[in-house]
Amino acid sequence: MPDSLYERIGGADAVDAAVDLFYRKVLTDADVSHFFDTTDMDGQRAKQKSFLTMAFGGPHEYTGQDMRTAHAKLVEDGLNDSHFDKVAGHLQATLEELGVDAGAIGEVMAIAGSTRDDVLNR
Repeated sequence: MPDSLYERIGGADAVDAAVDLFYRKVLTDADVSHFFDTTDMDGQRAKQKSFLTMAFGGPHEYTGQDMRTAHAKLVEDGLNDSHFDKVAGHLQATLEELGVDAGAIGEVMAIAGSTRDDVLNR
């Protein structure tokens, strides 16, 4: 059995598929899509893939900002717990849709949840 969560969910191909589907969900959600109105989504997808790869125990190639810095402007623009919950829900739905097993989804959601205070600058 592979050791890292990254390997267990299917590696780079799985992360790529998950990020692409995840952003399709987020960008069609009127409650959160406006936070991405001025975002270069190709760049955002690449950063997210790199970040999740690292967070899930894969190769560490993430060079983006820390969570607080990356989300500070969004918090100024009103990002709050309800938005975080919506985005987390889209992540869980994405993983379920892609057939990731429940145990791995639980691990992913725990990692995502652990970023809440940093994302919301608390």
